[in-house]
Amino acid sequence: MAFMPSSLSSSSPSPVSPRPLGTDAPATCEVPHFAPVRVRGGRCQLRRLLRHRRRAVAAGLAVTAAALVAAGPRESDRARGHPVAEPVRQHRTVERVSAPVRIADGETVRLLRPGDRVDVIAAEETATGGDARVVARGARVTKVPEPVDSAGESGALVVLSVPRSTAAGLAGASATARLAVTLC
Repeated sequence: MAFMPSSLSSSSPSPVSPRPLGTDAPATCEVPHFAPVRVRGGRCQLRRLLRHRRRAVAAGLAVTAAALVAAGPRESDRARGHPVAEPVRQHRTVERVSAPVRIADGETVRLLRPGDRVDVIAAEETATGGDARVVARGARVTKVPEPVDSAGESGALVVLSVPRSTAAGLAGASATARLAVTLC
């Protein structure tokens, strides 16, 4: 059974008959024609904004930074291992490298022990005589491999700990000159 207002119930007779819905709205009227509304200063505000665009950009960046800080990871996120909260690992460049060096005199290499400090000298043989220059100063001996039986003729190998740039100089010098060591 549908709900009926008390005035329309069948128990009391109604002197006015009900009107269909929507007919009780007021009649439409025309809106009078008027000139467009113009806001003063609109162009000036735009020009002022363009003149002070650095301030506008700075304000926008400040608002963005504040929003990022507010939305950033919390202490509770770090405890759960939140990926953003993990510190970024910095890759350090290797300052010292191990450089294998073939020393011309194999008998000299037998005197060396790991931990010794040596200077490496490159002796170049030229037609006018021999020129010697120091390629590495204070290089630390890290390993002295066991000599091979025929090592006396071709020299012996020693592994030195040197800076990266010195290792490149040692490799170049060993290709063009005979290398020797002196204990420091």
